[in-house]
Parts: sequence; structure tokens; C-alpha cells
Amino acid sequence: MFTDFFYQLRREGVPVSLTEWMTLMEGLNAGLAESSLSGFYYLARAVLVKSESHFDKYDLVFQNYFQGIDTPQKLLDQVAKWMENPLPARMFSEEERNRILKKLGFPDWESLKAALEERLRTQDGPHHGGNKWIGTGGTSPFGHSGFHPGGIRIGGESHGRSAVKVAAERNYREYRCDETLGVRQFEIALRRLRQFSTRLEGIKDQLDLEETIAETCKNAGRLKLVWTRSRKNTVKVIVLMDVGGSMYPYINICSQLFSAVHKSSHFQDLKFYYFHNCIYDHLYLDATNSISKSVKTEDVIRLLNSDYKAVFIGDAAMAPSELCLADGNIFWDLGNELPGITWLERLARKFSYNVWLNPVPERIWERVYGSETIKMVQDIFPMYELTLEGLDKAVKKLMVRK
Repeated sequence: MFTDFFYQLRREGVPVSLTEWMTLMEGLNAGLAESSLSGFYYLARAVLVKSESHFDKYDLVFQNYFQGIDTPQKLLDQVAKWMENPLPARMFSEEERNRILKKLGFPDWESLKAALEERLRTQDGPHHGGNKWIGTGGTSPFGHSGFHPGGIRIGGESHGRSAVKVAAERNYREYRCDETLGVRQFEIALRRLRQFSTRLEGIKDQLDLEETIAETCKNAGRLKLVWTRSRKNTVKVIVLMDVGGSMYPYINICSQLFSAVHKSSHFQDLKFYYFHNCIYDHLYLDATNSISKSVKTEDVIRLLNSDYKAVFIGDAAMAPSELCLADGNIFWDLGNELPGITWLERLARKFSYNVWLNPVPERIWERVYGSETIKMVQDIFPMYELTLEGLDKAVKKLMVRK
């Protein structure tokens, strides 16, 4: 049953196992979907989908699998006209709903499609109320503002939420792990950064009373002190962001990240610097890249402790000369004695906990403009795509030295 649905989920990257599929079949056999397509939608999602990051893929597959009614545009316009001036929406009592459910049940999908196609061929006008034609109110499986245990809502607003196309709303697209980050996603991603604020770092300077008692008991009553790291936040982060030029298409996402990071209270210290294409003799204090608002890169390396986590954000795409040559700086009036790649290597050695987040989709890194420099930067920093999944991997990488 629904075997193609299983394979479509797998093809779209939803990790469904045979064991989970058989569990779904058992649930259907036990009547847990209550003979309702919307019931099947929620049951299958609960059994088959292990992470909210796959909810949107599931919705897309569900919508694609359970749709397919091809109706000429002329008929669509005609049906839309029938839906005008509906009867006032009626709220069915629980007793009425149960009676309707018992009477109508829920037809299989093929029967439902065939019935709608038959209505479209034979109906010649609007209908309101009733239980058969495309219209409003009543208990017809086609229309809106009525009630049917498993119909297709056409126009209007959902009331019973039993329509086949509930998946088309795509309420979970913001949870996808392969989508570029946005405002809501940044908030989710920053919660991942709290991993920095655990007891994984720092000196053990706080007595762990419970463990001390346990170890003393194990030690036949002889006192054995157990120390742990305190919960105070000791994590320090330095963020270096590429702005301008090829980063203009990503200005929105970078602005959102900037705002979200600055609102974060997860770090003991946070430093923010800017650069254009590559880092040279100076780092800038704001996105204008004005030399009057800059600091020497050498001073940043010299004055900051090496325990800072370094997060570089940029597309790493530039002319090879900008990365590899002295005076490769695109701002000709500034120049640079050392090649940009030398400064990147010095920063990587100083801040050994480092990652590079790239807003360009990873699948085109090897063929996009600047692919050569992307590869060279990858050889210096662990590089991840600027998505939820990429940021999650980057956070884990920041817990260990390169």
C-alpha cells in the first residue's frame, strides 16, 4: 500500500527505513488514520519523519503524491465563479459530525479523483448546501465552508482542516536544514551555539558535591574530591565577515546574522570585523570598509588570546591575484606587502578553533566564479555552507582544533 509514496520520500532525501514503513502499515491496519487522508498525513509524518528539518520535504512529497487532478482552465474559472457568494459558514455540532462521519466514511483517493472529474463534466451551475455537487456549506466532498471527513477544499478557508491539500501549506519550510538561513532560522541556529557554553572548556574550579559523595563512598569512606568546570560562560568568539562586491547578493542574510549574533548572550566576549574579498593588513570595524575605522590585522593577532573561536563568513570567490599576490588588494591605494593567503594562514595558526561559512551553495563551489580561490581557502579553513545543517557542523567543528 502506497509503495510509491515510500520511494518518493527516499528519493527526496527523507530517511525512511523499512522498519518505520512497516510500523506505519501496522498503524493503518489498526485504524489509527481513522479512514482520513489528513489522518494518514499526520500518522505517516509522526512515524516516518525523525526530524523537523525533513517536514517540508515530506509535505512536498505528500502534496505531489496525492494530487494530480488535471482540470482545464475554463472549468477552473467556472468552478471559481460557483464558489462566489457562499452561504454563511455553518459550524456542525459534534453529534452532527459523528453522524456524517458514520454515514460517509472516506473514499479512497482514486475514487475521490474520479468523483470530482465526474462533477466537473456534469455540473452546470453553483450549488450551496447539499451533499454532492461542488459548492459551499453542506457535506459535499468538494467545495468549502461545510464539512466532509476527507474532501477537497476548493476556494474559501479551511474550517475542519480535513482537506487533501493540507500539505500544500508548507508550514515547515523554515525548518529545512538545506535552506539558506533567515531570521527565524538564525534564532534556531544560535541555540546550537549554546554548545559553547557547556562544561566542556575551562579549568575545573568548582567542587562537584554529588560526585564527591559518590566517589568517597566508592573509596570506602576515604574523602575523594571531585572538581568540575563552573557554568560561567568562558567562550570568546571573533567573527570576520566579507562585505561588498560578490557578497552583495547575500547582504540580507549577512545583516540578519550580524543582528542575531549581536543580540546573543551566549559568549563571554564577541569581536566583529569586516573585510572585502580577502584579509590584508587591515580589518574594518564597520561595513563601510573605511581605513579611518580600521585596526591592523597584525594587532588583532597579537593582542587577542588564541582561545577565541574564529568564524569567517564569505564566498571566498575572488581573482587568484587578490589571494596570492602582494599588492593584490582591490583597493589599490592601500596595497599590501603580504599576500592575502599569508594573512589567512596566520589567522588560522593563531585561532586554531576556526571555520569558514560560505553562503554559496556547496554543490556549485567547484564551478562558480572563484572556484580556484574557494579551494585554496578550503585548504586553510574547514568550510561549510551557510545553512542550518552547515552551521550545525561548523559549531561541532569549533569544539576541536583543526
